[in-house]
Amino acid sequence: MALDAATLALAGAQLARVLTDTKIDKIYEPTRDEVVLTLRSRTETFRLLLSARSGSARACLTGESFENPPTPPGFCMLLRKHLAGGRLLAVEPEPGDRILFFKFQCVNEMGDLVQNTLAAELMGRYSNLVLIQDGRIIDALKRVDFEDSEIRQLLPGLRYTLPPKPAKPDFFAVSAAGLAAAVCEKPLPPAEALLKSCAGVGPVVCREAAWRALGESGLLASELSGAQRAALAGAIEAIRADYEAGGRPVAVYGPDGAPVEFSFTPLTQYGAGYTLTEFEGFSELLEGYYSGKDRAERLRQKSRDLLRAVKNMHERAVRKQAARREELAESEASDRLRICGELLQANLHAVQKGMKSITVTNYYDGAELTIPLDLRLGPSANAQRYFKEYKKKQTAAKMLAKLLEEGEEEIAYLETVLYEVESAQGEQALGEIRAELKSQGYLKYYKLRDKKQKPADFYRYRSSDGFLILVGRNNLQNEKLTLHTARGKDLWFHTKNAPGSHTVVMSEGREIPDTTKNEAAQLAVLHSSQAQGVKVAVDYTEVKNIRKTGSLKPGMVLYERYETAYITPEQGIAERLRVKK
Repeated sequence: MALDAATLALAGAQLARVLTDTKIDKIYEPTRDEVVLTLRSRTETFRLLLSARSGSARACLTGESFENPPTPPGFCMLLRKHLAGGRLLAVEPEPGDRILFFKFQCVNEMGDLVQNTLAAELMGRYSNLVLIQDGRIIDALKRVDFEDSEIRQLLPGLRYTLPPKPAKPDFFAVSAAGLAAAVCEKPLPPAEALLKSCAGVGPVVCREAAWRALGESGLLASELSGAQRAALAGAIEAIRADYEAGGRPVAVYGPDGAPVEFSFTPLTQYGAGYTLTEFEGFSELLEGYYSGKDRAERLRQKSRDLLRAVKNMHERAVRKQAARREELAESEASDRLRICGELLQANLHAVQKGMKSITVTNYYDGAELTIPLDLRLGPSANAQRYFKEYKKKQTAAKMLAKLLEEGEEEIAYLETVLYEVESAQGEQALGEIRAELKSQGYLKYYKLRDKKQKPADFYRYRSSDGFLILVGRNNLQNEKLTLHTARGKDLWFHTKNAPGSHTVVMSEGREIPDTTKNEAAQLAVLHSSQAQGVKVAVDYTEVKNIRKTGSLKPGMVLYERYETAYITPEQGIAERLRVKK
Protein backbone atom coordinates (compact mmCIF):
# COMPACT_ATOMS: atom_id res chain seq x y z
CA MET A 1 0.00 0.00 0.00
CA ALA A 2 1.15 3.55 -0.70
CA LEU A 3 1.21 6.07 2.14
CA ASP A 4 -1.92 8.27 2.08
CA ALA A 5 -2.17 11.93 3.13
CA ALA A 6 -4.01 11.19 6.38
CA THR A 7 -1.47 8.64 7.63
CA LEU A 8 1.41 10.89 6.57
CA ALA A 9 -0.07 13.84 8.47
CA LEU A 10 -0.29 11.73 11.63
CA ALA A 11 3.27 10.45 11.11
CA GLY A 12 4.39 14.07 10.63
CA ALA A 13 2.68 15.12 13.86
CA GLN A 14 4.56 12.40 15.74
CA LEU A 15 7.87 13.50 14.17
CA ALA A 16 7.13 17.12 15.13
CA ARG A 17 6.54 16.15 18.78
CA VAL A 18 9.81 14.22 18.97
CA LEU A 19 12.19 16.17 16.71
CA THR A 20 11.32 19.85 17.06
CA ASP A 21 14.35 21.78 18.36
CA THR A 22 16.81 18.98 17.57
CA LYS A 23 19.90 19.78 15.51
CA ILE A 24 21.25 17.98 12.47
CA ASP A 25 24.48 16.16 13.30
CA LYS A 26 25.07 13.97 10.22
CA ILE A 27 23.54 13.48 6.77
CA TYR A 28 23.85 10.34 4.66
CA GLU A 29 22.46 9.08 1.37
CA PRO A 30 22.73 5.26 1.59
CA THR A 31 20.99 4.70 -1.77
CA ARG A 32 19.85 6.92 -4.61
CA ASP A 33 16.30 7.08 -3.17
CA GLU A 34 16.97 7.54 0.55
CA VAL A 35 18.38 10.20 2.86
CA VAL A 36 19.13 9.64 6.56
CA LEU A 37 19.43 12.61 8.93
CA THR A 38 20.97 12.10 12.39
CA LEU A 39 19.47 14.67 14.78
CA ARG A 40 20.48 15.31 18.37
CA SER A 41 18.75 16.87 21.34
CA ARG A 42 20.50 17.49 24.65
CA THR A 43 19.76 13.97 25.82
CA GLU A 44 18.88 11.83 22.80
CA THR A 45 19.91 10.99 19.23
CA PHE A 46 17.38 10.25 16.49
CA ARG A 47 17.74 8.96 12.94
CA LEU A 48 15.20 10.28 10.46
CA LEU A 49 14.74 8.27 7.27
CA LEU A 50 13.30 10.07 4.24
CA SER A 51 12.62 7.55 1.49
CA ALA A 52 11.59 8.64 -2.00
CA ARG A 53 11.49 5.07 -3.32
CA SER A 54 8.31 4.59 -5.34
CA GLY A 55 7.16 1.39 -3.62
CA SER A 56 8.00 2.42 -0.06
CA ALA A 57 8.06 6.23 0.16
CA ARG A 58 7.89 7.39 3.78
CA ALA A 59 9.26 9.66 6.51
CA CYS A 60 9.91 7.98 9.85
CA LEU A 61 12.38 7.46 12.65
CA THR A 62 14.52 4.39 12.14
CA GLY A 63 16.72 2.18 14.27
CA GLU A 64 18.22 0.43 11.27
CA SER A 65 21.91 0.77 10.43
CA PHE A 66 22.75 1.65 6.84
CA GLU A 67 25.86 0.88 4.79
CA ASN A 68 26.79 4.12 3.09
CA PRO A 69 28.69 4.48 -0.20
CA PRO A 70 32.42 5.31 0.08
CA THR A 71 31.87 8.60 -1.80
CA PRO A 72 28.81 10.71 -0.83
CA PRO A 73 26.47 11.41 -3.79
CA GLY A 74 26.02 14.98 -5.02
CA PHE A 75 22.62 15.57 -3.37
CA CYS A 76 24.02 14.37 -0.03
CA MET A 77 26.90 16.87 -0.32
CA LEU A 78 24.40 19.63 -1.13
CA LEU A 79 22.31 18.81 1.96
CA ARG A 80 25.42 18.82 4.11
CA LYS A 81 26.35 22.23 2.78
CA HIS A 82 22.95 23.83 3.45
CA LEU A 83 21.54 21.84 6.40
CA ALA A 84 24.47 20.62 8.52
CA GLY A 85 24.12 21.97 12.05
CA GLY A 86 20.62 23.30 11.31
CA ARG A 87 17.93 23.33 14.02
CA LEU A 88 14.56 21.79 13.18
CA LEU A 89 11.88 24.43 13.70
CA ALA A 90 8.79 22.56 12.52
CA VAL A 91 7.40 19.58 10.63
CA GLU A 92 4.33 20.67 8.66
CA PRO A 93 2.11 18.51 6.43
CA GLU A 94 0.48 19.95 3.31
CA PRO A 95 -3.28 19.56 3.97
CA GLY A 96 -4.81 16.82 1.85
CA ASP A 97 -1.52 15.99 0.12
CA ARG A 98 1.33 13.54 0.71
CA ILE A 99 3.96 16.19 1.46
CA LEU A 100 5.84 17.01 4.67
CA PHE A 101 7.85 20.21 5.06
CA PHE A 102 10.86 20.01 7.40
CA LYS A 103 11.83 23.59 8.25
CA PHE A 104 15.36 24.21 9.54
CA GLN A 105 17.11 27.30 10.86
CA CYS A 106 20.63 27.24 9.41
CA VAL A 107 23.70 29.43 9.09
CA ASN A 108 24.78 30.24 5.53
CA GLU A 109 28.31 30.74 4.18
CA MET A 110 28.23 34.40 5.22
CA GLY A 111 27.33 33.52 8.81
CA ASP A 112 23.72 34.78 8.49
CA LEU A 113 20.70 32.89 9.82
CA VAL A 114 18.52 31.51 7.03
CA GLN A 115 15.54 29.17 6.89
CA ASN A 116 15.88 26.16 4.61
CA THR A 117 13.01 23.77 3.97
CA LEU A 118 13.31 20.15 2.95
CA ALA A 119 10.08 19.07 1.22
CA ALA A 120 9.46 15.32 1.37
CA GLU A 121 7.01 14.63 -1.47
CA LEU A 122 5.95 11.04 -0.80
CA MET A 123 3.64 10.47 -3.76
CA GLY A 124 4.31 6.95 -5.00
CA ARG A 125 6.34 6.90 -8.20
CA TYR A 126 6.49 10.70 -8.16
CA SER A 127 8.20 10.75 -4.74
CA ASN A 128 10.99 13.26 -4.35
CA LEU A 129 13.01 15.33 -1.88
CA VAL A 130 13.34 19.04 -2.64
CA LEU A 131 15.55 21.58 -0.81
CA ILE A 132 14.00 25.07 -0.79
CA GLN A 133 15.18 28.51 0.36
CA ASP A 134 13.03 31.66 0.16
CA GLY A 135 10.50 29.87 -2.04
CA ARG A 136 13.09 28.85 -4.64
CA ILE A 137 14.48 25.39 -5.32
CA ILE A 138 18.12 24.86 -4.37
CA ASP A 139 18.00 21.35 -5.84
CA ALA A 140 15.98 18.13 -5.88
CA LEU A 141 16.91 14.51 -5.34
CA LYS A 142 15.26 13.73 -8.69
CA ARG A 143 15.26 16.69 -11.03
CA VAL A 144 12.14 17.10 -13.17
CA ASP A 145 12.58 19.09 -16.40
CA PHE A 146 10.24 20.00 -19.25
CA GLU A 147 10.73 16.61 -20.92
CA ASP A 148 9.54 14.82 -17.78
CA SER A 149 6.58 17.11 -17.00
CA GLU A 150 4.98 20.10 -18.71
CA ILE A 151 2.96 20.95 -15.59
CA ARG A 152 5.63 21.22 -12.89
CA GLN A 153 9.41 21.38 -13.06
CA LEU A 154 11.80 20.80 -10.17
CA LEU A 155 15.07 22.44 -11.18
CA PRO A 156 17.57 24.64 -9.30
CA GLY A 157 16.58 28.30 -9.30
CA LEU A 158 12.88 27.80 -10.15
CA ARG A 159 10.11 28.79 -7.73
CA TYR A 160 8.78 25.86 -5.78
CA THR A 161 5.13 25.12 -6.58
CA LEU A 162 2.86 22.47 -5.12
CA PRO A 163 1.71 19.62 -7.34
CA PRO A 164 -1.85 20.00 -8.70
CA LYS A 165 -4.56 18.62 -6.43
CA PRO A 166 -7.61 16.63 -7.55
CA ALA A 167 -10.91 18.51 -7.68
CA LYS A 168 -12.40 16.51 -4.82
CA PRO A 169 -13.26 17.51 -1.24
CA ASP A 170 -11.03 16.33 1.57
CA PHE A 171 -12.24 13.26 3.48
CA PHE A 172 -12.12 15.28 6.71
CA ALA A 173 -13.45 18.59 5.35
CA VAL A 174 -17.10 17.70 4.64
CA SER A 175 -19.74 16.13 6.84
CA ALA A 176 -20.01 12.35 6.94
CA ALA A 177 -23.66 12.54 5.80
CA GLY A 178 -22.73 14.83 2.89
CA LEU A 179 -19.93 12.51 1.80
CA ALA A 180 -22.20 9.45 2.00
CA ALA A 181 -24.79 11.30 -0.12
CA ALA A 182 -22.13 12.09 -2.76
CA VAL A 183 -21.06 8.44 -2.79
CA CYS A 184 -24.61 7.23 -3.38
CA GLU A 185 -24.87 9.28 -6.56
CA LYS A 186 -22.31 7.06 -8.32
CA PRO A 187 -23.22 3.73 -9.97
CA LEU A 188 -20.03 2.10 -8.68
CA PRO A 189 -19.13 -0.33 -5.88
CA PRO A 190 -19.29 1.66 -2.59
CA ALA A 191 -15.53 1.57 -1.87
CA GLU A 192 -14.67 2.75 -5.37
CA ALA A 193 -17.37 5.43 -5.27
CA LEU A 194 -16.02 6.72 -1.94
CA LEU A 195 -12.47 6.86 -3.34
CA LYS A 196 -13.69 8.91 -6.30
CA SER A 197 -15.70 11.24 -4.07
CA CYS A 198 -12.95 12.42 -1.70
CA ALA A 199 -9.24 13.02 -1.34
CA GLY A 200 -6.80 12.56 1.52
CA VAL A 201 -7.29 8.83 2.19
CA GLY A 202 -6.25 5.76 0.25
CA PRO A 203 -8.17 2.77 -1.13
CA VAL A 204 -7.74 0.72 2.07
CA VAL A 205 -9.61 3.33 4.17
CA CYS A 206 -12.42 3.51 1.60
CA ARG A 207 -12.70 -0.28 1.57
CA GLU A 208 -12.74 -0.30 5.37
CA ALA A 209 -15.60 2.22 5.54
CA ALA A 210 -17.62 0.23 2.99
CA TRP A 211 -16.90 -3.06 4.78
CA ARG A 212 -17.93 -1.75 8.23
CA ALA A 213 -21.18 -0.36 6.86
CA LEU A 214 -22.20 -2.94 4.28
CA GLY A 215 -20.05 -6.09 4.51
CA GLU A 216 -20.21 -8.10 1.28
CA SER A 217 -23.51 -6.66 0.05
CA GLY A 218 -22.59 -6.73 -3.64
CA LEU A 219 -24.67 -3.57 -4.22
CA LEU A 220 -23.66 -0.50 -6.15
CA ALA A 221 -23.47 2.77 -4.22
CA SER A 222 -26.46 4.15 -6.15
CA GLU A 223 -28.56 1.16 -5.01
CA LEU A 224 -28.06 1.67 -1.25
CA SER A 225 -31.11 2.13 0.94
CA GLY A 226 -31.54 4.96 3.43
CA ALA A 227 -30.44 2.72 6.30
CA GLN A 228 -27.37 1.57 4.41
CA ARG A 229 -26.49 5.17 3.53
CA ALA A 230 -26.74 6.06 7.24
CA ALA A 231 -24.54 3.06 8.12
CA LEU A 232 -21.93 4.28 5.62
CA ALA A 233 -21.99 7.77 7.15
CA GLY A 234 -21.56 6.20 10.60
CA ALA A 235 -18.55 4.18 9.42
CA ILE A 236 -16.97 7.33 7.92
CA GLU A 237 -17.57 9.17 11.20
CA ALA A 238 -15.91 6.37 13.22
CA ILE A 239 -12.82 6.45 11.00
CA ARG A 240 -12.66 10.24 11.39
CA ALA A 241 -12.84 9.83 15.15
CA ASP A 242 -9.78 7.55 15.08
CA TYR A 243 -7.91 10.16 13.03
CA GLU A 244 -8.86 13.07 15.29
CA ALA A 245 -7.78 11.07 18.34
CA GLY A 246 -4.27 10.77 16.87
CA GLY A 247 -4.80 7.55 14.94
CA ARG A 248 -4.22 3.91 15.79
CA PRO A 249 -1.22 2.70 13.73
CA VAL A 250 -2.01 -0.84 12.58
CA ALA A 251 -0.70 -3.23 9.93
CA VAL A 252 -2.22 -6.39 8.48
CA TYR A 253 -0.04 -9.44 7.80
CA GLY A 254 -1.09 -12.35 5.60
CA PRO A 255 -1.10 -16.06 6.47
CA ASP A 256 2.50 -16.28 5.20
CA GLY A 257 3.62 -13.42 7.45
CA ALA A 258 4.02 -10.97 4.55
CA PRO A 259 2.78 -7.39 5.14
CA VAL A 260 -0.50 -6.67 3.32
CA GLU A 261 -1.79 -3.20 4.35
CA PHE A 262 -1.45 -0.54 7.03
CA SER A 263 -3.56 2.39 8.19
CA PHE A 264 -4.38 4.80 11.00
CA THR A 265 -7.59 2.91 11.86
CA PRO A 266 -8.16 -0.79 12.68
CA LEU A 267 -8.74 -2.84 9.52
CA THR A 268 -11.58 -5.32 9.98
CA GLN A 269 -12.07 -6.20 6.30
CA TYR A 270 -9.64 -9.17 6.34
CA GLY A 271 -10.76 -12.66 7.28
CA ALA A 272 -9.32 -15.60 9.19
CA GLY A 273 -5.61 -16.22 8.74
CA TYR A 274 -4.74 -12.52 8.62
CA THR A 275 -3.08 -10.90 11.63
CA LEU A 276 -3.74 -7.33 12.77
CA THR A 277 -0.76 -5.79 14.59
CA GLU A 278 -0.94 -2.46 16.41
CA PHE A 279 2.22 -0.35 16.80
CA GLU A 280 3.23 2.24 19.38
CA GLY A 281 3.61 4.99 16.79
CA PHE A 282 3.59 5.69 13.07
CA SER A 283 7.38 5.61 12.77
CA GLU A 284 7.35 2.11 14.24
CA LEU A 285 4.51 1.15 11.88
CA LEU A 286 6.26 2.37 8.72
CA GLU A 287 9.60 0.95 9.80
CA GLY A 288 8.11 -2.45 10.61
CA TYR A 289 6.03 -2.57 7.44
CA TYR A 290 8.73 -1.56 4.94
CA SER A 291 12.12 -2.40 6.50
CA GLY A 292 12.48 -5.96 5.15
CA LYS A 293 11.42 -4.98 1.65
CA ASP A 294 13.73 -1.97 1.63
CA ARG A 295 16.71 -3.94 2.90
CA ALA A 296 16.42 -6.27 -0.07
CA GLU A 297 16.00 -3.33 -2.47
CA ARG A 298 19.08 -1.53 -1.08
CA LEU A 299 21.19 -4.63 -1.53
CA ARG A 300 19.81 -5.19 -5.03
CA GLN A 301 20.80 -1.66 -6.01
CA LYS A 302 24.30 -2.05 -4.60
CA SER A 303 24.87 -5.47 -6.14
CA ARG A 304 23.45 -4.54 -9.57
CA ASP A 305 26.70 -3.17 -11.05
CA LEU A 306 28.82 -5.99 -9.65
CA LEU A 307 26.31 -8.59 -10.86
CA ARG A 308 26.32 -7.06 -14.35
CA ALA A 309 30.14 -7.08 -14.43
CA VAL A 310 30.35 -10.73 -13.36
CA LYS A 311 27.66 -11.76 -15.87
CA ASN A 312 29.63 -10.05 -18.64
CA MET A 313 32.78 -11.89 -17.56
CA HIS A 314 30.90 -15.20 -17.52
CA GLU A 315 29.33 -14.63 -20.95
CA ARG A 316 32.72 -13.62 -22.37
CA ALA A 317 34.33 -16.79 -20.96
CA VAL A 318 31.54 -18.94 -22.45
CA ARG A 319 31.93 -17.30 -25.89
CA LYS A 320 35.70 -17.74 -25.76
CA GLN A 321 35.25 -21.40 -24.87
CA ALA A 322 32.90 -21.96 -27.81
CA ALA A 323 35.43 -20.37 -30.19
CA ARG A 324 38.18 -22.62 -28.82
CA ARG A 325 36.03 -25.72 -29.38
CA GLU A 326 35.47 -24.71 -33.00
CA GLU A 327 39.19 -24.14 -33.48
CA LEU A 328 39.95 -27.50 -31.87
CA ALA A 329 37.51 -29.22 -34.23
CA GLU A 330 39.38 -27.67 -37.15
CA SER A 331 42.73 -28.73 -35.68
CA GLU A 332 41.51 -32.29 -35.24
CA ALA A 333 40.74 -32.37 -38.99
CA SER A 334 44.41 -31.62 -39.76
CA ASP A 335 45.12 -35.17 -41.02
CA ARG A 336 43.87 -34.03 -44.43
CA LEU A 337 46.78 -31.53 -44.59
CA ARG A 338 49.29 -34.31 -43.90
CA ILE A 339 47.73 -36.52 -46.55
CA CYS A 340 47.81 -33.68 -49.10
CA GLY A 341 51.52 -33.13 -48.35
CA GLU A 342 52.33 -36.83 -48.71
CA LEU A 343 50.39 -37.19 -51.97
CA LEU A 344 52.06 -34.10 -53.43
CA GLN A 345 55.49 -35.47 -52.39
CA ALA A 346 54.66 -38.73 -54.16
CA ASN A 347 53.46 -36.94 -57.34
CA LEU A 348 56.02 -34.13 -57.75
CA HIS A 349 56.66 -35.27 -61.32
CA ALA A 350 53.00 -34.62 -62.27
CA VAL A 351 52.93 -31.02 -61.04
CA GLN A 352 53.30 -28.60 -63.98
CA LYS A 353 54.16 -24.91 -63.79
CA GLY A 354 51.03 -22.67 -63.58
CA MET A 355 48.71 -25.38 -62.20
CA LYS A 356 46.17 -24.10 -59.62
CA SER A 357 45.35 -27.65 -58.42
CA ILE A 358 46.16 -31.24 -59.13
CA THR A 359 43.94 -34.34 -58.89
CA VAL A 360 45.69 -37.49 -57.66
CA THR A 361 44.69 -40.89 -56.37
CA ASN A 362 44.49 -41.04 -52.57
CA TYR A 363 46.29 -44.30 -51.80
CA TYR A 364 44.67 -44.37 -48.33
CA ASP A 365 41.14 -44.93 -49.67
CA GLY A 366 41.61 -45.24 -53.47
CA ALA A 367 39.42 -42.18 -54.21
CA GLU A 368 40.39 -39.20 -56.35
CA LEU A 369 41.56 -36.14 -54.35
CA THR A 370 41.94 -32.59 -55.70
CA ILE A 371 44.73 -30.65 -53.97
CA PRO A 372 44.83 -26.80 -54.29
CA LEU A 373 48.27 -25.37 -55.19
CA ASP A 374 49.95 -22.00 -54.59
CA LEU A 375 51.05 -20.61 -57.98
CA ARG A 376 53.95 -18.77 -56.33
CA LEU A 377 55.54 -21.99 -55.01
CA GLY A 378 57.16 -24.94 -56.70
CA PRO A 379 55.95 -28.56 -56.37
CA SER A 380 58.21 -29.41 -53.38
CA ALA A 381 57.47 -26.08 -51.63
CA ASN A 382 53.72 -26.72 -51.99
CA ALA A 383 54.16 -30.10 -50.31
CA GLN A 384 56.21 -28.53 -47.50
CA ARG A 385 53.50 -25.86 -47.05
CA TYR A 386 50.95 -28.59 -46.26
CA PHE A 387 53.33 -30.32 -43.81
CA LYS A 388 53.99 -26.98 -42.06
CA GLU A 389 50.25 -26.26 -41.70
CA TYR A 390 49.75 -29.78 -40.39
CA LYS A 391 52.39 -29.31 -37.66
CA LYS A 392 50.92 -25.91 -36.75
CA LYS A 393 47.45 -27.42 -36.33
CA GLN A 394 48.85 -30.26 -34.22
CA THR A 395 50.63 -27.80 -31.91
CA ALA A 396 47.45 -25.68 -31.71
CA ALA A 397 45.40 -28.75 -30.78
CA LYS A 398 47.66 -29.47 -27.81
CA MET A 399 47.49 -25.84 -26.64
CA LEU A 400 43.73 -25.68 -27.18
CA ALA A 401 43.18 -28.80 -25.07
CA LYS A 402 44.94 -27.07 -22.19
CA LEU A 403 43.11 -23.77 -22.78
CA LEU A 404 39.77 -25.60 -22.86
CA GLU A 405 40.53 -27.17 -19.49
CA GLU A 406 41.44 -23.77 -18.05
CA GLY A 407 38.33 -22.25 -19.64
CA GLU A 408 36.06 -24.82 -17.97
CA GLU A 409 37.66 -23.98 -14.62
CA GLU A 410 37.17 -20.26 -15.23
CA ILE A 411 33.50 -20.71 -16.17
CA ALA A 412 32.90 -22.85 -13.08
CA TYR A 413 34.64 -20.24 -10.92
CA LEU A 414 32.62 -17.33 -12.36
CA GLU A 415 29.42 -19.33 -11.80
CA THR A 416 30.32 -19.58 -8.11
CA VAL A 417 30.95 -15.82 -8.00
CA LEU A 418 27.57 -15.18 -9.69
CA TYR A 419 25.90 -17.26 -6.99
CA GLU A 420 27.80 -15.35 -4.28
CA VAL A 421 26.73 -11.95 -5.63
CA GLU A 422 23.08 -13.02 -5.96
CA SER A 423 23.01 -14.40 -2.40
CA ALA A 424 25.17 -11.71 -0.72
CA GLN A 425 23.60 -10.32 2.45
CA GLY A 426 25.13 -6.88 2.82
CA GLU A 427 27.64 -4.39 1.49
CA GLN A 428 30.41 -6.10 3.46
CA ALA A 429 29.80 -9.39 1.62
CA LEU A 430 29.83 -7.56 -1.72
CA GLY A 431 33.09 -5.84 -0.73
CA GLU A 432 34.73 -9.21 -0.04
CA ILE A 433 33.61 -10.48 -3.45
CA ARG A 434 35.03 -7.37 -5.13
CA ALA A 435 38.32 -7.88 -3.28
CA GLU A 436 38.42 -11.50 -4.47
CA LEU A 437 37.80 -10.51 -8.10
CA LYS A 438 40.46 -7.80 -7.89
CA SER A 439 42.98 -10.28 -6.49
CA GLN A 440 42.28 -12.57 -9.47
CA GLY A 441 42.70 -9.75 -11.98
CA TYR A 442 39.04 -9.55 -13.03
CA LEU A 443 38.48 -6.05 -11.62
CA LYS A 444 40.82 -3.10 -11.58
CA TYR A 445 42.24 -2.05 -8.23
CA TYR A 446 41.02 1.39 -7.18
CA LYS A 447 43.09 2.17 -4.11
CA LEU A 448 41.18 5.33 -3.13
CA ARG A 449 37.79 3.65 -3.34
CA ASP A 450 38.68 0.52 -1.43
CA LYS A 451 37.73 0.62 2.22
CA LYS A 452 39.41 -1.72 4.70
CA GLN A 453 36.89 -3.78 6.59
CA LYS A 454 36.92 -6.57 9.12
CA PRO A 455 36.22 -9.93 7.41
CA ALA A 456 32.82 -11.42 8.19
CA ASP A 457 32.60 -14.62 10.22
CA PHE A 458 31.43 -17.96 8.83
CA TYR A 459 27.75 -18.85 9.06
CA ARG A 460 27.49 -20.85 12.28
CA TYR A 461 25.00 -23.64 13.04
CA ARG A 462 24.64 -26.21 15.82
CA SER A 463 23.38 -29.68 14.85
CA SER A 464 20.73 -31.55 16.83
CA ASP A 465 23.56 -33.69 18.25
CA GLY A 466 25.52 -30.60 19.39
CA PHE A 467 28.15 -30.46 16.61
CA LEU A 468 29.26 -27.06 15.31
CA ILE A 469 28.65 -26.67 11.55
CA LEU A 470 30.49 -23.87 9.71
CA VAL A 471 29.50 -22.57 6.25
CA GLY A 472 31.60 -20.22 4.09
CA ARG A 473 30.07 -16.99 2.80
CA ASN A 474 32.20 -16.68 -0.35
CA ASN A 475 35.11 -18.31 -2.18
CA LEU A 476 37.81 -16.79 0.01
CA GLN A 477 35.96 -17.90 3.15
CA ASN A 478 35.38 -21.36 1.64
CA GLU A 479 39.14 -21.70 1.13
CA LYS A 480 39.92 -20.45 4.64
CA LEU A 481 37.36 -22.81 6.18
CA THR A 482 38.43 -25.94 4.31
CA LEU A 483 42.21 -25.47 4.14
CA HIS A 484 42.98 -23.59 7.36
CA THR A 485 40.15 -23.84 9.93
CA ALA A 486 38.98 -27.45 9.49
CA ARG A 487 41.06 -30.46 10.56
CA GLY A 488 41.59 -33.93 9.06
CA LYS A 489 38.68 -35.81 10.67
CA ASP A 490 36.16 -32.96 10.21
CA LEU A 491 33.49 -33.74 7.59
CA TRP A 492 33.27 -31.58 4.43
CA PHE A 493 30.09 -31.17 2.31
CA HIS A 494 29.43 -29.51 -1.08
CA THR A 495 26.68 -29.72 -3.71
CA LYS A 496 27.80 -31.87 -6.63
CA ASN A 497 28.72 -29.94 -9.81
CA ALA A 498 26.94 -26.76 -8.67
CA PRO A 499 28.03 -23.41 -7.17
CA GLY A 500 27.70 -23.34 -3.41
CA SER A 501 29.38 -22.87 -0.05
CA HIS A 502 31.80 -25.25 1.64
CA THR A 503 30.13 -26.75 4.70
CA VAL A 504 32.16 -28.41 7.46
CA VAL A 505 31.09 -30.35 10.55
CA MET A 506 33.69 -29.77 13.29
CA SER A 507 34.09 -33.26 14.72
CA GLU A 508 36.37 -32.36 17.69
CA GLY A 509 37.64 -35.94 17.60
CA ARG A 510 34.18 -37.49 18.00
CA GLU A 511 32.25 -39.81 15.69
CA ILE A 512 29.73 -37.80 13.67
CA PRO A 513 26.22 -39.35 13.75
CA ASP A 514 23.97 -39.67 10.69
CA THR A 515 21.55 -37.01 11.97
CA THR A 516 24.30 -34.39 11.95
CA LYS A 517 25.51 -35.55 8.53
CA ASN A 518 22.00 -35.15 7.13
CA GLU A 519 21.60 -31.67 8.66
CA ALA A 520 24.99 -30.54 7.31
CA ALA A 521 24.08 -31.82 3.84
CA GLN A 522 20.81 -29.89 3.98
CA LEU A 523 22.69 -26.70 4.94
CA ALA A 524 25.10 -27.28 2.03
CA VAL A 525 22.11 -27.40 -0.33
CA LEU A 526 20.48 -24.30 1.20
CA HIS A 527 23.75 -22.37 0.75
CA SER A 528 24.02 -23.25 -2.93
CA SER A 529 22.42 -22.48 -6.28
CA GLN A 530 20.29 -25.64 -5.82
CA ALA A 531 18.47 -24.37 -2.71
CA GLN A 532 15.05 -24.85 -4.33
CA GLY A 533 15.88 -28.29 -5.70
CA VAL A 534 14.60 -31.74 -4.78
CA LYS A 535 16.95 -34.71 -4.22
CA VAL A 536 20.07 -32.63 -4.75
CA ALA A 537 23.36 -34.55 -4.93
CA VAL A 538 25.78 -33.57 -2.13
CA ASP A 539 29.34 -34.92 -1.99
CA TYR A 540 30.93 -35.38 1.43
CA THR A 541 34.31 -36.56 2.64
CA GLU A 542 36.79 -36.04 5.46
CA VAL A 543 38.78 -32.83 5.21
CA LYS A 544 42.05 -34.80 4.99
CA ASN A 545 40.93 -35.97 1.53
CA ILE A 546 40.65 -32.38 0.22
CA ARG A 547 43.60 -30.89 -1.65
CA LYS A 548 44.33 -27.83 -3.74
CA THR A 549 46.89 -27.05 -6.44
CA GLY A 550 48.30 -23.59 -7.07
CA SER A 551 46.56 -23.26 -10.44
CA LEU A 552 43.03 -23.54 -9.03
CA LYS A 553 40.86 -20.45 -8.49
CA PRO A 554 39.83 -19.38 -4.95
CA GLY A 555 37.34 -21.75 -3.36
CA MET A 556 38.01 -24.58 -5.84
CA VAL A 557 39.48 -27.82 -4.46
CA LEU A 558 40.14 -31.41 -5.56
CA TYR A 559 38.92 -34.60 -3.90
CA GLU A 560 38.72 -38.21 -5.08
CA ARG A 561 37.55 -40.30 -2.11
CA TYR A 562 33.98 -39.27 -1.24
CA GLU A 563 30.38 -40.38 -0.82
CA THR A 564 27.24 -38.79 -2.27
CA ALA A 565 23.90 -38.17 -0.53
CA TYR A 566 20.66 -37.01 -2.18
CA ILE A 567 19.00 -34.28 -0.15
CA THR A 568 15.71 -32.38 -0.11
CA PRO A 569 16.04 -29.49 2.39
CA GLU A 570 13.70 -29.43 5.38
CA GLN A 571 11.63 -26.25 5.74
CA GLY A 572 13.09 -23.90 8.37
CA ILE A 573 16.14 -26.02 9.19
CA ALA A 574 18.59 -23.13 8.81
CA GLU A 575 16.71 -20.95 11.30
CA ARG A 576 16.31 -23.87 13.70
CA LEU A 577 20.02 -24.71 13.75
CA ARG A 578 21.44 -21.18 13.50
CA VAL A 579 23.72 -20.20 16.39
CA LYS A 580 22.19 -17.13 18.00
CA LYS A 581 24.66 -14.35 18.75
